[in-house]
Amino acid sequence: MWRFGMLLLALSAVSPLLAQADLSGNWSALQHQDWMERGPGPDPADFLGTPLNEQALAKALAYSISQLSMPEHQCELYPPTYMLIGPMSLKIRAIVDPTTDKVVDWRMSGAADMAVTNVWMDGRPAPSENAPHAFEGFTTGVWEGNTLTTRTIDIKAGNLRRNGVPISDRAVITRHFTRHGNLLTVEMFVEDPVYLTEPYVMSRTFELNTAAPGADEPYHCSPEPEVARLGETGVVPHILPGENTFPEEFSKMYHLPVDVVLGGAAEMYPEFRKQLKDKYVPPDKCVRYCCGWGGGSASDEIKCIGVGFADAEHPFGRRR
Repeated sequence: MWRFGMLLLALSAVSPLLAQADLSGNWSALQHQDWMERGPGPDPADFLGTPLNEQALAKALAYSISQLSMPEHQCELYPPTYMLIGPMSLKIRAIVDPTTDKVVDWRMSGAADMAVTNVWMDGRPAPSENAPHAFEGFTTGVWEGNTLTTRTIDIKAGNLRRNGVPISDRAVITRHFTRHGNLLTVEMFVEDPVYLTEPYVMSRTFELNTAAPGADEPYHCSPEPEVARLGETGVVPHILPGENTFPEEFSKMYHLPVDVVLGGAAEMYPEFRKQLKDKYVPPDKCVRYCCGWGGGSASDEIKCIGVGFADAEHPFGRRR
């Protein structure tokens, strides 16, 4: 009886370790999931379902994508949120302490525009509040069953989405990494007291790729003037308040009211559809991204123009 009790005690002690999953490997992004967001990126002024406050909306409406062509911004990296909003794959490898054989750090990389993330598992304290922030921030991790939960703080301010939706350096990013065989699901919760009224939530799925080597570090960047006028002193691409016409263009393209296009926390919930029930009339034909998640060439896109939204003969006719 004594031996049986000791066996149960031993099994209970190691059960948390047995529940941990091996996240190491090269993980390919499944581009059919939110393809527009991960591939070409969201449309300008597409703030649908984003819980922006007034300050964030004003900053997003002033954003110009040309800012990325300025020499001082060309080598900047995206915040850790780019792991889910970008098109790149993900490489994860375990850094093991040779003396204890325990994982000290889950090292995550692979996106050319995203800094390498070190998920510290050794319980180290967070940096001082006065310490400089890094593009990748400071991340700690803990296992909850077979899910690795990470918490990131001390990031640099940047873009939460690639159309100028901002994220501040006070944001807290929580991610849950769960492996299901050859699939890796990542859930992300972004809390930002500066720009968001509620947590911004998204999830993405990656697939294990045994053929691709993956990247360990971001690309080496050498800034140079891409556009002649942006090399001049004092030139900063921007859109002045009240002069951004993209909300009207986006609303006309998808037959949505302008106030809906500008986002808000209410749009995150299914009940919001009731407010649009008597206002929304679907467009007669698809006019953009009509070939579905595959994208295709420019000629393929032209061939798809004019496909009806209810055209069952076209494989992507019902996509929107």
